[in-house]
Amino acid sequence: MFSIVCVYSDRNVLNRFLFPSLMKQNVEYEEIFIDNCNGQFASAASAFNYAGKKATSKYIMFVHQDVDFESGTWLADAEKLLDNLSDLGIAGVAGISETGHNLRERGRNIIKHGPERFIWEFGNAIDKPQIVQTLDCCLLMIPNQVFQKLQFDDITCNNWHLYAEDYCLSIKLMGLNAYVIPLSIYHGSRGIRRVNRLKILLSLGALPAEYYDTLKKLIQKHKEKYKYIYTTNGEWNTFQPIFIQRIFMLLKGGFDYILRSIKGIFKYEHS
Repeated sequence: MFSIVCVYSDRNVLNRFLFPSLMKQNVEYEEIFIDNCNGQFASAASAFNYAGKKATSKYIMFVHQDVDFESGTWLADAEKLLDNLSDLGIAGVAGISETGHNLRERGRNIIKHGPERFIWEFGNAIDKPQIVQTLDCCLLMIPNQVFQKLQFDDITCNNWHLYAEDYCLSIKLMGLNAYVIPLSIYHGSRGIRRVNRLKILLSLGALPAEYYDTLKKLIQKHKEKYKYIYTTNGEWNTFQPIFIQRIFMLLKGGFDYILRSIKGIFKYEHS
C-alpha cells in the first residue's frame, strides 16, 4: 500500500491531474496532501520530511501535483514491481544511469511530458526496473522503513532543487539502490522553465541561481564518493569548479544549436 504525499501550490492543477488520477485507482492508498499555496514550506525537503513522518503505509510516494498515472492499476502494478527489489532504497519513473556518453544515452524512462504529451527527451525506453544514479523528482517512491532511517537533507537542499538527486546518492551509501520502473505517467510540467538566450548567456546557464547554489553544496557533500554526478540537467565533475563547467556547457550548447540549425537549413534546401 502507498502513502501518497503531494505538496501542492495550485489546487486547480491538483484537481486537474493528480487527484482524479488517484480516484480511479483499483487499490486503497493513504492520502497526505500538504497545502503550500501560501509558501509555508521553503523547500521540498522540509515539506516532504514533515509529510513523510505522517505516512503509515509500506511505501511512501512523493509526487508532483501535475502527474497523471494514466492507468487505474498503476499503484497496484508499482507495488508488485517494488516488492521484487530486495535492495530498493528509492524508485521513480525517470532517471539518469551512469552508463552512456551523454544525457540522452543515460536517460531511462517511458514517461510523457509537457502540454503536448511528448515522450521525454532524455529517454531510453525500459521494460524492466533498472538501477540509475539519480532520479527525476516528479515521482519518488521510498519504502517507509528506509525513510525512517534517512530523510531528505533540508540543509543541503534548502530550496526546491536536487533533493531527489541527493537522496539517491545518499541511499547508495547504505548499500541500497535507486531504480527506475517501467510504468508510464504523464507529467504536465516542462520542468524548470527556460529563459531567453541572452539571459542564459548572462547567467551562465538556463537554470535558476538557487539551483547552482544547491549544486555546489551537493558536490561538496558527495565529492569523496562520486567523480561525476549525473542529473537530468547536466553531468557535473565533482573535482572541477562549477563556474568552469557552466561556461563549457554554454559553449557546447551554442555549438549544438548552430549545428542543428545548419542541418535544418541543409535539409530544407535539399528537400
